[in-house]
Amino acid sequence: MVALRELYLGIDTSAYTTSLCLVDREGRIAAEARQVLQVQEGKQGLRQSEALFQHVQNLPKVAEKLQGQLSGEWRIVAVAASSQPRPYADSYMPVFTAGRSFGAAYAQLTGVPFYELSHQENHILSGIHTAGGPLSGRFLSIHLSGGTTELTAVSVKRTGRMDIELLGSASDLHAGQFVDRVGVALGLSFPAGPALEKLAEKAEKPVVVPAVHKNGELSFSGPLTALLKHVGQAAPEAVALGCLQCIGRSLIKWIKWAESQSDSREILIVGGVAANRILRKMLADKLRNWHLFFAEPKYSTDNALGSALFARQAALSQE
Repeated sequence: MVALRELYLGIDTSAYTTSLCLVDREGRIAAEARQVLQVQEGKQGLRQSEALFQHVQNLPKVAEKLQGQLSGEWRIVAVAASSQPRPYADSYMPVFTAGRSFGAAYAQLTGVPFYELSHQENHILSGIHTAGGPLSGRFLSIHLSGGTTELTAVSVKRTGRMDIELLGSASDLHAGQFVDRVGVALGLSFPAGPALEKLAEKAEKPVVVPAVHKNGELSFSGPLTALLKHVGQAAPEAVALGCLQCIGRSLIKWIKWAESQSDSREILIVGGVAANRILRKMLADKLRNWHLFFAEPKYSTDNALGSALFARQAALSQE
């Protein structure tokens, strides 16, 4: 008799994407599927109620795509879902209830364990897996997205859960919001990150705006106002490059400041904005005394790989 292939299901329902992923007992990806949420042209995002409704509609379709990638005999032995933005008691966002309910219901019906983690932990776990590090159990991490811009000190436990200490954040706009608002102003579709990067790569020189950092706090509202004044006046590609270089210079200041806050020189950078090649090159060029780890671009954006890996770690730690 051929043994059933044991798989671990991860679920993430963020403000941007419906994501499912399956990994096997060795942590290898067996199947994954995602559906980006649909945003009306010219809009800069979705209300939580709209995003939640799309997740409810998407989950069965994404599950069907996931199943279509599998062959042979298999069974899901544990499930994990992102149930909140960050691993803090007061962290809540309605979109994550879709994935949590889907995962909890499936686990209850099939009699397998169900685990919860945060969206931030999901990103960090998928980042470690695809970046090949950090190599120690204690390191720094930057999460850059449309809903989070945070510099944290991370300690990873054997079960995959994390102690995350907030060192710094953005005081107004998140990095992803900065990118999207500039992109939409330039006529790009939301989310604007990939298109803004392609546009910026055509620029001969950027529109230069200040990079604002003070005592661990970033600010993008002033740079946004300054850049928007150039829309329609300067070349679109120059505005796009100005946006990305402003974020890059802000991050360099932030990470250099972190040298006074921690002895660690390993830093993992995750989140959709972290997929940007221009930012990666800026950081690599200017921070040679740091060990920089970037999630693979595919796993910088929202995904459920970290949740699947967490389901695996949590379940195996119980054996």
